[in-house]
Amino acid sequence: MQKKKVFKIEDSNVEGIGTEADKECRATAAATEKAWKKVKKKAGMWAWRIEKFKVKVNREALQGQFFNDDSYIVLKSKVDPETDKLTWDVHFWLGQTTSQDEAGTAAYKTVELDDFLGGDPIQHREVSGHESKLFLSYFPNNMITILDGGIESGFNHVEPESFTPKLLWLKGKKNVRVVQVPIELASLNSGDVFVLDAGLLLYQYQGRACGKDERLKAAILTRSIDDERKGKPDLLVFSQSDDPAADDSMGLFFSYFQDDLKKDTSIDIKEGTEVPAPKVVEMLAEITDSKGQDDAAWEKDSNVSLWSLSDASGSMVFTEESKAPVSKSLLRSEDVFIFDIGCEIFVWIGSGASAGEKAAGMKNATQYMIDNDRPNFLPVTQILEGGENEMFDAAFEG
Repeated sequence: MQKKKVFKIEDSNVEGIGTEADKECRATAAATEKAWKKVKKKAGMWAWRIEKFKVKVNREALQGQFFNDDSYIVLKSKVDPETDKLTWDVHFWLGQTTSQDEAGTAAYKTVELDDFLGGDPIQHREVSGHESKLFLSYFPNNMITILDGGIESGFNHVEPESFTPKLLWLKGKKNVRVVQVPIELASLNSGDVFVLDAGLLLYQYQGRACGKDERLKAAILTRSIDDERKGKPDLLVFSQSDDPAADDSMGLFFSYFQDDLKKDTSIDIKEGTEVPAPKVVEMLAEITDSKGQDDAAWEKDSNVSLWSLSDASGSMVFTEESKAPVSKSLLRSEDVFIFDIGCEIFVWIGSGASAGEKAAGMKNATQYMIDNDRPNFLPVTQILEGGENEMFDAAFEG
């Protein structure tokens, strides 16, 4: 199997954003960017994909379907009931195998869109498979689907003879992500649900310790695929603890695991042809009892800390202010702060922060993650003083 490039946070090309020349360039570009023309007028959601440095409307992303080779921008706007004015959250989403050019363009265009909307939106960086709860909340059933390849790899318009099967991993509790993984035993575990999309046959494998929300989301996913294909696919559902001799669904499912089957030179089974029950038992034995990565686990990260960014001394100084517990009283309007709450990192822009501090906020959040060995998939959210959200406020104590 070809090894895929993993996107790195330091490759997002955001370091140069923020200079005066850059701002003038962005202001000119934003005024002429056709993609932004309608977003000021009404509440709603928009999604764009980066294509050859261009921002293109993407309807699949609006429905929660993303591809790992690509980068996207998603804008959500709503009316503030107190002021009756529009508020915006703008997210740039980076696939695990997106190019550095696309990732950099998405980051840059996000800042450009922020400028176009008057600098009021809250900015968010999202990484494939580790999206924030806010981002997931925009989509039907709080669920997104992440597929390999680019947008051309969609799974509509099925041709039985040419369709390439896909193994989809459903992981999470209230916020379930659907991620494409290799069709091999090493991808399976006992704690999650997997859907094997074989075109006109859909197999739903349920690990013995999977959660009810994962089973529910798998049912929603398979129904959605079935609807897209006008009811043609058949769905076969089985559990890891079922008896292979009593249910041929398991034998048919494991026939698609060709690389694993080829390890046994005595067996030659084509995809879609039933694997004998004794061999299925062997294959089930190779699946670990691991419950997979629990979404709640990384949310319990205790690595909470607050850092300040200040140029009051004449040079930019990045200082650790506090570890957990962190008091909100430590925030100062004249500076910028990086607040690591474990499951997310916030860049808080004080109302009196200098232009240099504002421009350096996201860059220093990036460097902080590298220097402190923080996971590169953590969501990063830039917010302005007075525009804090509930998650930010709840992370403080006292």
